[in-house]
Amino acid sequence: MRDASSDAAATNVQPLPPTIAWRGGEDGALELLDQTLLPHQRRVLTLRDLDGVCEAIVSLRVRGAPAIGVAAAYGVVIGVRAAATTDVATATAAVCDRLLRTRPTAVNLRWALERCVRAAARDATLANLLREARAVHADEVAMSDRMARVGAPLVPHGGCVLTHCNTGRLATAGEGTALAVLFQAWSQGTRFRVLADETRPLLQGARLTALELAAAGIPVDVCCDGAAAGLIARGEVQLVLVGADRIAANGDFANKVGTYGVALACAAHGVPFYAVAPCSTIDPALADGGAIPIEERDATEVSTHGGRSFALAGVGARNPAFDVTPAGLVTGIVTDRGLLRPPFATAIKAALASGR
Repeated sequence: MRDASSDAAATNVQPLPPTIAWRGGEDGALELLDQTLLPHQRRVLTLRDLDGVCEAIVSLRVRGAPAIGVAAAYGVVIGVRAAATTDVATATAAVCDRLLRTRPTAVNLRWALERCVRAAARDATLANLLREARAVHADEVAMSDRMARVGAPLVPHGGCVLTHCNTGRLATAGEGTALAVLFQAWSQGTRFRVLADETRPLLQGARLTALELAAAGIPVDVCCDGAAAGLIARGEVQLVLVGADRIAANGDFANKVGTYGVALACAAHGVPFYAVAPCSTIDPALADGGAIPIEERDATEVSTHGGRSFALAGVGARNPAFDVTPAGLVTGIVTDRGLLRPPFATAIKAALASGR
């Protein structure tokens, strides 16, 4: 049962600073909202060196596939500027190679960096790299808006929507992916409530998704990841919306670890399950999800929290950051180029060919 006071409390949440911003011209700085401190502390990082950008991506100070891509594009400007060379194209390639190694799973990172390499090949100037980074930023905002409009009609009035991890303004340069759909539906008058999986081990659902929904005035409850399947089985969930970090050509997709289990529960109980991601998240070079690289993060993220150890000394831990959901469990994929339905291989090929 929800605590009715939570709805009233939602209106008292202060607006968040922008997730990503570039301040100044070619000699400017990248500003990132440090998400490791949310929801209790709001600190904006001002980054002027490549080491700082790489550390922010690796440590999840900036996170979410679209946001990582935008941050990396601005990181290219910072890295090439520091190289102080007239061979901008070569410096761009070297900086992009370093940034590409920060997070292996999210394909938006590679998409943004490849755009920077092509931009340098056309016009090898720092000014052009900054124009391209700003274009990547603007394109992510526009794609977010289009996904929101495509997905909003899916949200059931009076229903409950379950989501996993964080897919809103904190994960992107715009309104988000899955959460953008909810923001749009709410603004159109659809009323619903949300169950946000806590999303172990770093609690992006409890710390970030609940914060964003509360700030928007949308009723939200956090649930343990392990509770999701049982709540779905009891008929308490009418729709599941999740994001994606990489989508293969057949519709298999990688998302935050725990997504696969939610998809299995939805398939078993007839609950619609949608991924929401821009077409920049699609990797047509991968035939299926088996080829998606899965990032394995530090075991201490699982065995400790807030500096306190929960496991017996000497006991190891596995910490895959993502899992792969097979296309056969997916009802549809909401993209900036429309709603894709099975067979996904055909729908994805058509969407990429449309080039909008």
